[in-house]
Amino acid sequence: MVELRVLWAAVIAYVLAGSLAIFGVLLKKHPERVTLGLILLGLALHTVAIAARWQRLDHGPFVTMFEILSSNIWSLMLAFSIAYWRLPAVRPVAAVVMPILFTMMGWLMTVSPGEAHLPPTYHTVWLFIHIGFGKVFLGAVLVAVGLSGVILLRQTARGGDWFQRLPADDRLGELAYRCMAIGFVFETLMLIAGAIWAQDAWGRYWDWDPLETWAFITWIIVGVSLHARLTFNLSPRLGAWLVLAVFIAAFLTFFGVPFISETPHQGAV
Repeated sequence: MVELRVLWAAVIAYVLAGSLAIFGVLLKKHPERVTLGLILLGLALHTVAIAARWQRLDHGPFVTMFEILSSNIWSLMLAFSIAYWRLPAVRPVAAVVMPILFTMMGWLMTVSPGEAHLPPTYHTVWLFIHIGFGKVFLGAVLVAVGLSGVILLRQTARGGDWFQRLPADDRLGELAYRCMAIGFVFETLMLIAGAIWAQDAWGRYWDWDPLETWAFITWIIVGVSLHARLTFNLSPRLGAWLVLAVFIAAFLTFFGVPFISETPHQGAV
């Protein structure tokens, strides 16, 4: 199938970009333009693959696990490429972010690319809005995780050497906080849009099903982490651990709960 071959070509471009970024940090080289070029090449190929599948199946990439993983890798890569392009001073963060995306790509390769029908409850514009806000939230959190990972790795001797040319921890922590604040806004919008979709689909705005409950728990964790940072003037190191806690909760919400829940509010069928 042509779309799968194009998708795997995109994954190869992503892996080359990530490997280059990692070796650049380890060897203290600066292959940043080539890295960005490979990321953009991967994104272009990935867009073609998703569009071809969308046209063939006549529905967006949000029904099967394969489609959800593929579209989330695409949106996360897009979010990180924007940060990589707009924030040259923190580009070595790619050495932390790309292994996370490699893990998702490895997961994608183990999942069947089989097809599934589009549930009737998915025929609404609010689903697109809900998913779009969720992808922006997760992208902002991913950038914050990369910055926080650098802060924590710099506590070690090797990490301090690898990332010595990046800004000080205080500045990285402030940037991670801003990313989390953006994520908080979009997660709030995601919950509101999801409630409107639920009203259209099932006749109720909120029912505390497992996915709704975990999404709310994640929202609470993000809010508490932002509030704690402002109120208690947390150190960059402690703030970084809070960002990682948010990422774990968000990852479980997006990629764990929907696939073990048996309620109608599933992420895949």
